[in-house]
Amino acid sequence: MEEIVETLRRIEQNYKLFQQQQFTFIRALEHTREEAHDLIRPVSSITQVQCYKDHHCFNSTDRRILNMFISICNDLRNLCYKLETVQSGDSVAQGLLEKCKVLLNDSNDLTAIRATYPHGVVNYLSLDEARNRYGGVVSLIPVVIDTMREWITYTKRRLMYTVSRGRSTSKKETPTSQTPPVHCAARLPVSNKHTVQLQEKDFQKYLSENQRPQQKAPWRPPGKHP
Repeated sequence: MEEIVETLRRIEQNYKLFQQQQFTFIRALEHTREEAHDLIRPVSSITQVQCYKDHHCFNSTDRRILNMFISICNDLRNLCYKLETVQSGDSVAQGLLEKCKVLLNDSNDLTAIRATYPHGVVNYLSLDEARNRYGGVVSLIPVVIDTMREWITYTKRRLMYTVSRGRSTSKKETPTSQTPPVHCAARLPVSNKHTVQLQEKDFQKYLSENQRPQQKAPWRPPGKHP
């Protein structure tokens, strides 16, 4: 999990650099779209950006920024594979992961995606650009990053809950078959009884060994005696 968090952090740092150059990204799309004579349809997929870069990009600055966009998308896609390795099968986590995988699919239609607050990427576009051309493509990366953050937060809480339940269960299952300690108070009656029996036995023995037998008086006939 720590490796996943660190990987996402690095991707976010790269995205911050890309976000600072959003105007350059939009200009690169405009240049390549003009070269491709494709100014009517919106930029609606990662494959479309890749096609512009490979076949209609003749400017090093445009190529660099388009490469940066595609590279971040690839990094996010690779991170999805890592998320699958720690996937617990929980329906919520699985749903978040599937959402990321669909969004990052090369041919997925991005036109309906819109990043909302606190992201301001759409606000930097003109109304026409946001509605008809670039609103989806600039929203893709922040929406995926937000979904991955949500996946990490949910999975961490679930793991903590599972660990806490495991500890609670282990305490309940602690063997109780051990002989409970006998308190001194519980042993005293038996010990005292035994001591009394020994004392009585010794006393009887003492009497039998040391007590002199009583001598009987000689027999006299009945009557008065001096």
